[in-house]
Amino acid sequence: MQDLLTAIALLLVIEGILPFLSPRALRKTLFTIVQNNDRTLRLTGASSMVAGLLLLYLVR
Repeated sequence: MQDLLTAIALLLVIEGILPFLSPRALRKTLFTIVQNNDRTLRLTGASSMVAGLLLLYLVR
């Protein structure tokens, strides 16, 4: 349970970096994401999950 909470805390810290450092860049990025079609978003999400799993495998 402690590992899960640690992972969630790190996720929140990492996700907060861009809006804190450059809110304008975040708005621009989100606008670009919204313009993508569903297939592109799914492929991006799948790629991100695979990269995360590979990184987790390598770290553990």
